[in-house]
Amino acid sequence: EGPRSVLARVIEARRVSGAGSGKQVNHIAFSLAGSGLSYEAGDALSVMPENSPALVEEIIQALGRDGEEAVPTPEGEHSLRKALETHFDLGKPTAELLALLGLGNASPAPLQVIDALLATPAAKPSAQDFVRVLRRLQPRLYSISSSPLAHGGEVHLTVGAVQYEASGRKRLGVASNFLAERALAHPGIRIGIHRNTGFRLPADGTVPVIMVGPGTGIAPFRGFIHERRASGAKGPNWLFFGDQRESTDFLYREELLTLEQEGFLRLSLAWSRDQAEKIYVQTRMLEQAAELWAWLEKGAHLYVCGDASRMAKDVDAALHRVVELAGKKSAAEAADYVAALKAARRYQRDVY
Repeated sequence: EGPRSVLARVIEARRVSGAGSGKQVNHIAFSLAGSGLSYEAGDALSVMPENSPALVEEIIQALGRDGEEAVPTPEGEHSLRKALETHFDLGKPTAELLALLGLGNASPAPLQVIDALLATPAAKPSAQDFVRVLRRLQPRLYSISSSPLAHGGEVHLTVGAVQYEASGRKRLGVASNFLAERALAHPGIRIGIHRNTGFRLPADGTVPVIMVGPGTGIAPFRGFIHERRASGAKGPNWLFFGDQRESTDFLYREELLTLEQEGFLRLSLAWSRDQAEKIYVQTRMLEQAAELWAWLEKGAHLYVCGDASRMAKDVDAALHRVVELAGKKSAAEAADYVAALKAARRYQRDVY
């Protein structure tokens, strides 16, 4: 966790992806009232999640316990049920748990603790022995999607709920589903601010800003855009955003279209599945190469947020191509140009 964490309440949890979307994305707002926490646009929030009560119940049943057994936790003794909900990681089983259940390393690796228990119905460790071989639940980090200037006393997140099938079971991401399903009713969730000094708006408000953030990668850019607007920054703002379908995946649609209509924001949108050929944010970057190059030559800062493995690599490759095509440079010269942008902190990435 960060330097300091506090208990905060969720004051809003609403779905921002459409009903027919393949992804469930939620807008989560915490109140910072009386917390003493402060942040800057571009920072991240650590959130201490809780495990699903349904999964905890299933584990208690598999152990053949009633859930009221007293067990040790990092914060003193708790009932087994409370300990499993709030203190322990029920994801990938530890080697110690597999050994306790007599599975050893030779077994096909169970994906989660529940799989290991269901694979060994005869093993019935005591509640105390069981929790001793579990990892501690860890906080999760999310890019903040609000601006302290525009959203005083609040901090917002834009979180995709992770849900998938594996080995015949529905799997749910711990923190994303906690925030989606149970956070609004929770009396106090532990949060902390993580400074992200390598992801900051230019100090000079006249500098142009280019932001590339498809899907939930839009999070910090919603914060950036509102921060620029609230601070009266005069520099132009250009957002490349996209996802699968415009009808269901246009996050913060009204908000962004209003900012575009006001002339505050330039929007380049890419919907990969709304037509036969796949169109991505990097496709739009290449289409607009001449203008992107002109912005960069005027001193623009370029920001990328989202999936590191594919999107950020593709966007980086597109940036090199833009510099080659519109800047009429060789591949080596383009590489030098991009390296110089990074060195000047004009090309910043928040990728995960």
